[in-house]
Amino acid sequence: MTCGSIGTDPQINRHEPGAALYTGHGENLRHHELAAAVQHVFEDVLTYLLAELHQRTGMRRVALGGGCFMNSVFNGKVLSSTPFDEVFVSSCPDDSGTSIGAALYTHCVLLGEERGPTMAHNYLGSSFDQASIDEALSRCGLAALSVEDPAGFAARALADGKLVGWFQGAMEFGQRALGNRSILADPRSPEMRDRVNEAVKFRELWRPFAPSVLAEDFAVYFGPEPAVPFMECTLPVRAEARALIPAAVHVDGTARPQTVTADTNPLFHRLITKFRNLTGVGALLNTSFNLADEPIVCTPNDAIRTFYSSGLDLLVIGNRVLAK
Repeated sequence: MTCGSIGTDPQINRHEPGAALYTGHGENLRHHELAAAVQHVFEDVLTYLLAELHQRTGMRRVALGGGCFMNSVFNGKVLSSTPFDEVFVSSCPDDSGTSIGAALYTHCVLLGEERGPTMAHNYLGSSFDQASIDEALSRCGLAALSVEDPAGFAARALADGKLVGWFQGAMEFGQRALGNRSILADPRSPEMRDRVNEAVKFRELWRPFAPSVLAEDFAVYFGPEPAVPFMECTLPVRAEARALIPAAVHVDGTARPQTVTADTNPLFHRLITKFRNLTGVGALLNTSFNLADEPIVCTPNDAIRTFYSSGLDLLVIGNRVLAK
């Protein structure tokens, strides 16, 4: 199902019983109420359309595409508010995913070939080997620390409260950074959310950051929810887990998580595992590696420039580490 975008990822939910809501005054409050009303209507319309789709087809599984399904708040409610038993939203439901859709249509429909396996990751972009990274560092006249275990080094730094730029492997395809072009922080302190905002993002206070969670620990934080490999759904955080990752929990008790598996991203999985070994928490605050109003970094040069233009403490880029 494809639906044109009427806004991306509004984070102010309709008023839920017992939910703490972000409030304001005067003109700001009017804007907040308008955003909440639009989200309410948006959810009602999409719920009706999906119910109608189910009635017409009788199918129990649905794949959703179009800019509307960048709205992670609604995506998290599809299973509970529609008759569908399974839902798939890719890492690129917006216009960027049209290229993949066109390729799949050509492969499966025009050429009659077998459909491949379900999309399990989106690490489809540019990648840079260690020699390319070292060349970029050399061009900038930078001497970087060499580390044998970048995951272990970063885990210790994060546990010590450092803000870390993490540049590894192939770039993600889509709008979410999923552990290869990420800014990472310790989710255990609510102050860390403010530090990330003040150092790099400069976003509105009500806009939350997201947790990347070990797949094997996902139920600890979110209960028996389906995997969310692309940060595509906003889900309720278990009440007893909210105090464990407060920097990544929204004001209404929800979060937009990413499940991380050893199969799809072994290095990022190892990093979170080592962080869990140090802290007991199998999750990290994860936001895209970019400054406000800039695209996510792609190349080593992008990462280096963004690191020195921000308040990040460390840049872990391949097996090298830059510190301020």
